[in-house]
Amino acid sequence: MISIIKSKKILRRFFVGCISITFWICVWQWVYWAVGEEILVVSPLEVLNRLGVLLRHWSFWMTVILSMFRILEGFLLGIFLGTGFAILTEVSRVGSALLRPVIGIMKATPVASFIILALVWMKSSQVPVFASVLIVLPILWANVSEGIRKTDRSLLQMAEMYRFGRVGTVKKVYLPSVLPYFTAACTTGMGMAWKGGVAAEVLSSLPLSLGGEIYRSKIYLETTDLFAWTAVVILLSVLLERAMLCAVKAAGVRFGFYSGEGYDEH
Repeated sequence: MISIIKSKKILRRFFVGCISITFWICVWQWVYWAVGEEILVVSPLEVLNRLGVLLRHWSFWMTVILSMFRILEGFLLGIFLGTGFAILTEVSRVGSALLRPVIGIMKATPVASFIILALVWMKSSQVPVFASVLIVLPILWANVSEGIRKTDRSLLQMAEMYRFGRVGTVKKVYLPSVLPYFTAACTTGMGMAWKGGVAAEVLSSLPLSLGGEIYRSKIYLETTDLFAWTAVVILLSVLLERAMLCAVKAAGVRFGFYSGEGYDEH
């Protein structure tokens, strides 16, 4: 019975998603007809045809793989640093005093400023990684810190009463409390890291990169290529967010941090 209900929910979401996508493609086509200038807006069919051509070239796949590698490297490093900084700021007053101003600067400074500075400091291939770290780190820090602060004090008292120990308290109390915040941060951080990483590739004109292809399309007024590469960026962003969310959920269920129920709506 439960599996039937879940299947119906999945089918309903799929159906609604198809309707939504179809609607916005129709809006896109209408805008194309209304503008009437292919240098400004191209039709969805032309973009689809161009994507079919790009998919047949090895350079397309190399470009996608290299961009994904750079941005995922920065994303994972941002997760590691953001989580570590959150723990330090919550357990140590000294750590909080030292780290909060730095994270505040990261949150307040435009990413473009950091990217331009990074172009002076490091190789162009390292700039997307650096940009992704700077975007993801504050998001993870804020969410994980909030999860630690919102941990139920009565559960902590119970853990102390039953002598769970530090490791047991972390595993059985803190992790189940923090994991929903961590999952939300990863979902948001992946999308932001992807956009920031591609923006860094654009500003650095990096060869064999999605951002570099977008920049080249803009320079040579190849609007069809510009739309096609932008579509690739959007599609990969959605797929990576879903893959990351499934991975976090699977890990949580595998190690018993939560049952997985209540997360199906994402």
